[in-house]
Amino acid sequence: MQANSEIRSPEVDELLHVLAEMHDEDDIFALLEDMFTIREIRDTSQRLAVARMLADGKSYAAIEKATGASATTIARVSKCLAYGSGGYKKAISLLQ
Repeated sequence: MQANSEIRSPEVDELLHVLAEMHDEDDIFALLEDMFTIREIRDTSQRLAVARMLADGKSYAAIEKATGASATTIARVSKCLAYGSGGYKKAISLLQ
């Protein structure tokens, strides 16, 4: 069963295909720069950092201090780690 199947569309599938086929980090970064604002890239990167720190057992206070993420963002990421589709867990495993 697909999580968030209501947002899965042919356009989303095309984006997923492009990202899966890109192997050069500079090419991926160039696409991110073209598609997203600087703030969106930073916010998304911050969420991944928050997920890693949560998975390492860091406290909300320590995460907030280290990343600048709000308590709301940290809570949202924590909820996704516990009840989400497993995307953060997969990403974290790729970084270890």
